[in-house]
Amino acid sequence: MNLFQLIFLGFQNAEQIKEKIDSAPDQGYEIGVVIGTYLPFVLFIIFAYVVYYMAKNRKD
Repeated sequence: MNLFQLIFLGFQNAEQIKEKIDSAPDQGYEIGVVIGTYLPFVLFIIFAYVVYYMAKNRKD
């Protein structure tokens, strides 16, 4: 996948999220969509930081 495809996929995903939030039956569903959307990115950032920290402090 090249960069353009990733950007397009991100915009397409944002449109789908907006549609889900607009058609949400209640406030709880909206919160679930937001958490489900951002949680993987937050976990990836935390994982990347832990790997970076461990590599930085590694003794060779």
